[in-house]
Amino acid sequence: MIWLLAGIVSIGLTLIVFCPAAWMAALVEAQTNGRLTLGDAQGTLWRGSAFIGGAPSGADPVTPLLPGRFAWRLSPMVLLGQVDIDLENAEALSQPVRLTGSWNQWQVSPAAVSLPAERLAGLGAPLNTVQPSGQMRLSWTPLQLTRQGNVVDVIGSMTLQMNDIASRLSPIKPLGAYQLIMDWRGRQAQLALTTIKGPMLLSGNGTLSNGRLQFSGKAEAEEGQEERLANLLNLLGQRRREGDKDVIALEFK
Repeated sequence: MIWLLAGIVSIGLTLIVFCPAAWMAALVEAQTNGRLTLGDAQGTLWRGSAFIGGAPSGADPVTPLLPGRFAWRLSPMVLLGQVDIDLENAEALSQPVRLTGSWNQWQVSPAAVSLPAERLAGLGAPLNTVQPSGQMRLSWTPLQLTRQGNVVDVIGSMTLQMNDIASRLSPIKPLGAYQLIMDWRGRQAQLALTTIKGPMLLSGNGTLSNGRLQFSGKAEAEEGQEERLANLLNLLGQRRREGDKDVIALEFK
């Protein structure tokens, strides 16, 4: 009986120590409600690497959403309810990211991640028609995340910088550089969009609440570029009059 118990304990410890990295993929899918998964996971649950992709649809393979592979180190203290994870990806992250906390509450260290603007087309109309390209960088202050059931509350600020944005529908390249600030307070973020530079000017404010976007803003051409940008601007929204010039209303409700 003692030898049987010892054998069971030994097998259990072996499984814990050498459990495959694919188990981390299952955790990521569970925490993101199936929106994200890990592709080509290598190593173990405690120390491994993979690329981040969208959850596969049917027989479609997992497609990387971000450049490079993410390497992680997970402390075994998670078995006692204490989360401590280090993430590294020299191609996508400005610096390593650390997540600490419990099973239901985490603190995320500040960093930034590079994003391909082409992924914006996945948000639907009119971006899937515009097909933007360029460089994007999402940075964040220290974040606090709290899970309540299937919902995650976020406290902190994020800034999305969009540089050298272009469109296949416009002869003007680039169209400009823009900044979107997201101030998270629980399940809702206040949004503020501004133009840094460029012939196409974008601005507006809104909220992102429980995955629903409400936004009111405008798009317009820099003086002297109205004719060259007319076709592209007409795709973005309805034209309206403001003072002595026409602008395009950016409304999402």
